[in-house]
Amino acid sequence: MKGLVRSLGRGAPQSQPIVKQTISVRSLALEVDGATGVGWGTAVAGDFPEGNIVLLGVVSYLQFTGPTDAALVDTWEGDYGVGSTPASDATITAGDVDLIPSTALAAATAEVSPKTRGVQADGAFAGVVLDNTDNSLEINVNLLVDDADISADDLAFTVDGEIYLSYVVLGDD
Repeated sequence: MKGLVRSLGRGAPQSQPIVKQTISVRSLALEVDGATGVGWGTAVAGDFPEGNIVLLGVVSYLQFTGPTDAALVDTWEGDYGVGSTPASDATITAGDVDLIPSTALAAATAEVSPKTRGVQADGAFAGVVLDNTDNSLEINVNLLVDDADISADDLAFTVDGEIYLSYVVLGDD
């Protein structure tokens, strides 16, 4: 592919008809608090370009590694979601899961969860416009750890995997 077609394909996301983005998540640090109740934490995996974002599809394959610490059960379980807002408490709802809904993680082995597919399969965000005209929206990985599996704050987890996004940028102010 040469010439104008190639040049246009390498332009700013705002000039592309459809943006396909892959975010490679490698050893992303995620701190989890869980001294009381369900453990929760969040980490920023990427950003959207500035403008009005219409999502077409999002799929993730993520694996979480917890610390070898007495405060975390070796076979811990939980849930994760991906959203445009970070989790601020022990629930992930609304903007915390507007990209990938809450997805159950099977039991970990030696503190490492299986790589788990997350997908927005019900079409809930079809036609929804995310307002990123102030360029503040992030792509946040939000994690919950079951209450019975965690008993301390500030536990250092890491996240590995991929997040695949397809969207259209509909102008900016």
